[in-house]
Formats: sequence, structure tokens, C-alpha cells
Amino acid sequence: MIKYLASLFVLLALLTFGCKGGSSDSPKLAEVNGEVLYLDSFKASLSEDGWENLSPEQKRRYIEDWVNLTLLAQAADEMKLDQDPAVKERMAYAKKKVKANALISQRLHQTRISEDQLFSYFRIHQADFQRPLLAYQIQRIALPDKLSAENVFQQINQGLDFAQAVRRYSTEDLRSKNGTMGFVEPDSADSLFWKAATELDIMEADVLSQNGAWYVFRYTETKDSEYEPSYEDHRAEIKSRIIKEKQNEIYQELLREIKSQNKQIYYY
Repeated sequence: MIKYLASLFVLLALLTFGCKGGSSDSPKLAEVNGEVLYLDSFKASLSEDGWENLSPEQKRRYIEDWVNLTLLAQAADEMKLDQDPAVKERMAYAKKKVKANALISQRLHQTRISEDQLFSYFRIHQADFQRPLLAYQIQRIALPDKLSAENVFQQINQGLDFAQAVRRYSTEDLRSKNGTMGFVEPDSADSLFWKAATELDIMEADVLSQNGAWYVFRYTETKDSEYEPSYEDHRAEIKSRIIKEKQNEIYQELLREIKSQNKQIYYY
């Protein structure tokens, strides 16, 4: 859920500046009443390799969120809510935040994190990474194609009971076991389900493709895994931690630099 909310903040930033100015050579991802989300505009709102690191399901969710937010924003424009003084102030403040984040991101982009830095961080903070990983009890619905999976996923989000959806739609023998795969470990043959589950909250459904097959799945329970995590298992988390620390360092550095060049700062 936290990651989902973070995606909304990215999309709100996109709406702040609009996406009508995207390149005509760039593929269109969506269009709402003449307002277009172009691929290059969307990529610009993410980190350098952010778009490439998104799964097809995450990309679909981002785009759908953009459509929904755009519809709401357009409705607000029709009601002239953007002319309300309080709304204008919040919009101006939001623009400042986006610009400030862009400045920090530009400086951060110049910072390279080496493999030695990652491993040194791991050794220094090794106690943080000795906790066991989780194994996830996966329940899934096998579907014949992407369209069917997205349709069932939407029905579940609208209130269809997951177990009922298994009985009604699943095309595999696991249907007789209520779609339950058992506990999935990070080093198992079904590690793709394990990795996807780490991105979800308990009982939250998602769509996954594996070996050409499509599934709607969720996890219903967790337990400590017997798998002993290594440096490689924590590499992404370590990099994320270092980036957050670098962001704070850059924020402080930029403030010192800019304040030293600006003397006309007054507090009333």
C-alpha cells in the first residue's frame, strides 16, 4: 500500500506540470479528453531506470492511476476549483516541491554508487540483514490470457470473493485446493511469486505472468523462511538505503551552497 501511495505522488507531480507537451514521436500510453500521457513524459517523472524496472502489471497500474487522476483534475477544472485561493496556494507549493526534488535528483544523478560501497554498507550494517526472509502462502487463480486475468483482477477489486473467483475461473487442478500453492520460498521454482508477494500487503491481489501463463494471486499468510539470505538477496534494499542517505546529504549540501549565495532571506 505504501508503494502504491508513492506511485500516486509521482502521478500528482505529472499532473502538476501536465503531459500535453510530450514528444509526438513518443508512444502514447493513455489519453483523456485530449490530454495525453506520453511515454517520454512518464519516464521523465521516474528515476533513470525506473520505467524499465517496473513489471507490466505495475506499468498498467501507474497508467490507470494517471487516467483516474486526470479525470478528477479535469472535473475540478470544470468546476473552476483551481481558481480558489487556497487551491492556488497548494498548487504553487506543490510546484515548488517538484522543482526542489528535481534539483536534488539532478545532483543525485551525478552520484555513482559502486559495488564496493554496497558491500561495505552490508558489512557495517550486517546485523540489520541477519533477520530471516519471509515465506509466503500463495493463493492463485490460473487464467488463459492477460485479458482474462485483468478482468478477474478487476472483479476482485470490486468485491468478488477471491475463493469464489478461484472456483469460478481457475483453469488448473489447484482449483480443488482453493488455489493454494503452499508456502513459497525465495529460492524455490516459484520464486517469481515470492518476489511479487514482497511488493504486496497481505490479502492484496495482483496479476502475474509466468512461463506464458497468467495468474491473479495474493498471499494469505507468512512465516520465517528457512532460506539463509546472502548479500545478493539484500542488494536492492542496501542500494535503496544508500540512495536515501545520499538524498539527505545532497539536500543539506544544496541548502548550504544556495544560502551562502543568497543574503536576502528574512523571517517576519
